[in-house]
Amino acid sequence: MTADDEPLKALLLPFDSGALPWPSQGAIAFLRARDGWPLRRRPLANLRCEQGFRPLADGLRQAGLEAQPELQGAGEAALVLVLPPRQREEAQALLARAVDLAAPGARVVAAAANDEGARSREKDLQQLAGVDGTLTKFHCRVFWTPPLAGPRDAELAARWRVADAPRLILGGRYTSRPGVFAWDRIDPASALLAAHLPADLRGRGADLGAGWGYLSDEVLGRAPAVQALDLYEAEARALELARGNLAAHATRVALGFHWHDVTAGLPADGYDFIVSNPPFHAHDRGDRPELGQRFIEVAAQALRPGGRLLMVANRHLPYEATLVQAFDATRVLAEGGGFKVIEATKGAQR
Repeated sequence: MTADDEPLKALLLPFDSGALPWPSQGAIAFLRARDGWPLRRRPLANLRCEQGFRPLADGLRQAGLEAQPELQGAGEAALVLVLPPRQREEAQALLARAVDLAAPGARVVAAAANDEGARSREKDLQQLAGVDGTLTKFHCRVFWTPPLAGPRDAELAARWRVADAPRLILGGRYTSRPGVFAWDRIDPASALLAAHLPADLRGRGADLGAGWGYLSDEVLGRAPAVQALDLYEAEARALELARGNLAAHATRVALGFHWHDVTAGLPADGYDFIVSNPPFHAHDRGDRPELGQRFIEVAAQALRPGGRLLMVANRHLPYEATLVQAFDATRVLAEGGGFKVIEATKGAQR
């Protein structure tokens, strides 16, 4: 739970100020939900949360709230709350789904930070279903529809529902979708790591922060002695894409797909090698180098004695001290484009 989640505070502002009533009955759907103290001040027995990012979903569940990667059903919610993402197509599709979830007479209420596209999202909702009110505070905007009876523009809603649908990218080599990291390209850090993957990787491996599966595909294409590979990814949308992108390898290699927060840890001594392009941003896009440091610590714990970590990182990130503390030997395999590829080996005595 973020201590000072300004978009969440803004989202609840219409109810705190008395501009809107909190429903006394009926389901309340919360898309891209996050836990936080502004939410706790409301009756939450009927709240149903959708959150595909595992750390935030875990936070909701730990607070005793129902949370799942995607809510099902349509036209059932007495209120729909939305914290739309920055990515345009994903946000528009989410707003269309929010309107679909609203029961007749229900409202959709959405909030976003000013520097995360708040005005654009308000214009989107205005175009889709109309806007009945707006408030600005906490460097954010919160805006809501009038009581709904479906979208005002059904054709637009239909287009937006599929705006972030999975699609072929890179000449048909992979399937991806807007909203996941580097959704329509191979990010240069991962490309640098892939170009320096040793061909002698073997046994059981893991990809920490696997995204839509590019690095794992490169591992399996370059290292024929790999027998099993587990993908760990916190974003459910990306993990489902990875499952499809690696389907061609499933007859040769034992594949595991885990919707998991790597920072929560992994079983010890389970892997012969690990590859990773660890994240260094939080869900609010703030720099979090401690995420990468934690990935290194978890990798060291999860590797068998003699196991290797192959990772890529921005050159400026402070990972060296963590690597020296967690591993017995480290070396830089390559540098380029502001990134560095590091190999770290776990000693037999750890």
